[in-house]
Amino acid sequence: MFEDMKAINKMKVSFHLLQILIASLFFQAASSSVKVERKIVSRISFGSCANQSAPQPIWDAIVDFDPQLFIWLGDNIYGDIRCPFRVFGKQRTIGPWKNVPRFVPASKEEMQFRYQLAKSNPGYSRLRKKTQVIGTWDDHDYGLNDAGKEFTGKNTTQQLMLDFLDEPKNSPRRKQAGVYASYMFGPKGKQVKVIMLDTRYHRDPLSSDGSILGNSQWEWLAKELNGPKSEFTIIGSSIQVISNISATTGPLFYLESWGRFPKERKRLFELITRSKRNGVFFISGDVHFGEITRYDCGTGYPLYDITSSGITQSVEKAIPRPLAFLVRVVAWLTPTTMRVTGPQCRFKSCTYGQSNFGAIEIDWDANPVTMKIQIRDVNGIPVHGVNISVSDLQNQGVSHPTAEAGKYLRHCSLETSLPWLDRHCLIILFACSLAGTLLLVIIAVYASILLSSKLVRKCKFD
Repeated sequence: MFEDMKAINKMKVSFHLLQILIASLFFQAASSSVKVERKIVSRISFGSCANQSAPQPIWDAIVDFDPQLFIWLGDNIYGDIRCPFRVFGKQRTIGPWKNVPRFVPASKEEMQFRYQLAKSNPGYSRLRKKTQVIGTWDDHDYGLNDAGKEFTGKNTTQQLMLDFLDEPKNSPRRKQAGVYASYMFGPKGKQVKVIMLDTRYHRDPLSSDGSILGNSQWEWLAKELNGPKSEFTIIGSSIQVISNISATTGPLFYLESWGRFPKERKRLFELITRSKRNGVFFISGDVHFGEITRYDCGTGYPLYDITSSGITQSVEKAIPRPLAFLVRVVAWLTPTTMRVTGPQCRFKSCTYGQSNFGAIEIDWDANPVTMKIQIRDVNGIPVHGVNISVSDLQNQGVSHPTAEAGKYLRHCSLETSLPWLDRHCLIILFACSLAGTLLLVIIAVYASILLSSKLVRKCKFD
């Protein structure tokens, strides 16, 4: 009898331990944001800025590229409502005298409809059938143009965005504050880690130099970067990380970027450095043109940022086609310290202002492993690209270069450190062009008045 009781007690203890083990495993799975896929990934495409109501022929080129993974970088739909462009009238949406917002949030039902329209696009549907799709959001699918943490509808739009990505209903991503996530692809020795940031949910106002990620996301990112190593680590940010051309285009126009939050960007570079993680590079969207930038003074190796924007939205589509060359001229004249240039660019500015997508090809059989990153046009033809080996993105223990005070060092000097005349040459050129145009108009008007008065006097004399 006593032996039977001992056996029963042992069974109870064993069963209790088994329950604890199962519970701990479940908790670990539920609380972990890292999703592990053991398949080898060698072809990745990415893109952003897709107006669901516009034609999207570029999906044919993306499908033909045959990616194993597609990454959305934000503005996956345009979910907010853009009010008419009005300079005069009771409701003025533009200019220093505007009295109503240019953009307003859409209803939940309207955003659901727009997501469904995007998801049912024939080209995108073909991609989803053969390719894994992951992503993050930017302002227009977040719910409001240029919005940050102050946007009150973010919890609702978070669920809509995750529905669009087919995120499981029990995913931890649906319970956290923000849509950030992490994925690991490939077996040991051929691994690619993808870290998707959320640059909206916790972001302070643009002019504050406050936080982009918020405390909880910073803690999560530190764990991800200090976690198991991988050959390559892709950090997806909806806004540009390396480029800060707003420093040279203002006050004509400004773009959102990490460069407008200098403390946050410095913290990001320092976090990567402290983690001693090799193989890190960025991909981004938002700006409606494609470019590749590089920063050599952030960590112990060059940091690249490949910007692809957009699937439908592009700067050259925003103006009449005969004037498209003006966009290219302005891009070429805009001072930039970080842009990667070279003969591989289609245009002299090494930017591409038409529909585009990003393409990554990894050659795991090469020694060392190499990676080809390109920006491709609507037909899948490269318009810019770089070739990088895994050894190029490794800290060799050599301190990175530093720019001396008052001296310019390409891929190192920040745009904000450029001499005043260099930084403001675009606005000076614009002001001179405007003044020249006004002068020509004044001369033409004066000449017309003189000619008219002569004709009047001649008529009277006759």
